[in-house]
Amino acid sequence: MDSTLFDPAVPVIIQGITGRAGRTHAQLMQRYGTRVVGGVAASATASREPISGIPVFASCREAVAATKARASLLMVPPLNVLPAVEDALAGGIKLLVCITEGVPVHDALKLVRMVRDRGAVLIGPSTPGIAIPGRMKIGFLPDAALTPGPLGVMSKSGTLSYEVCYRLAQRGVGQSLWIGSGGDPVKGARFADLVPLFQSHAETKALLVIGEIGGTEEEELAEALICARFSKPVFALLAGTTAPEGVTMGHAGALIHGTRGTAASKVAALGRAGVRVHATMRDIVEDAAQVLAPAAA
Repeated sequence: MDSTLFDPAVPVIIQGITGRAGRTHAQLMQRYGTRVVGGVAASATASREPISGIPVFASCREAVAATKARASLLMVPPLNVLPAVEDALAGGIKLLVCITEGVPVHDALKLVRMVRDRGAVLIGPSTPGIAIPGRMKIGFLPDAALTPGPLGVMSKSGTLSYEVCYRLAQRGVGQSLWIGSGGDPVKGARFADLVPLFQSHAETKALLVIGEIGGTEEEELAEALICARFSKPVFALLAGTTAPEGVTMGHAGALIHGTRGTAASKVAALGRAGVRVHATMRDIVEDAAQVLAPAAA
């Protein structure tokens, strides 16, 4: 994974900028410090008038040629995600952040393969975005939870990560790099894929993982941490550990596969990798604050 893509000065375009959400978050991202250099409105009937001084183009190829953008935020409806990804890759975009929920699985399979074949990085679908707190954000991570500090964050759950990081920020522990991987079953970067990035990220002194029961992503993460000989403290919170058997869970990717995907299998796997696993927000906040607050100060 190209770590230079996660740069506070990376030039960003927004696909779907003329929609209500696109306009709103273009302005919020700009205000936060993100280098929003352009927008794309692929519809032939869409207006090409600038939005808050941001030029609007008909395609990513045009946008990249004019702005040298390297990253794109996809804010388009589920059925438009696949053509939007094709447009972004054709234009040379290397970091795609897709917030859209409900992308058809067959489309997701195609776009994930296309992104990998082009050597690009996809965060999402169904991600709240990424951030380098205090410097830039791509997506809709809430400013109230974003505070510069030593803690790298990777999370399936947007809301849960907001609350944990807000509480830690109140204790003096902020974040170095925050990546919401999303909870869909078919998506781009998974927890294990992000391990080398956080291992080499100099500003990251420890790692916070917000996971959940279902799926095998946490077990894959444990294997990756062991293989990488990950050298930084890792704190993990697993949501849903008290859910009764047979109950449908929230994220589309939260599926139990035999003995994998259960709370017990995840706790055991992460424990073998040296991760400090917690079942409640109070516990993980207290533990991380005790370890990192002196360093943050």
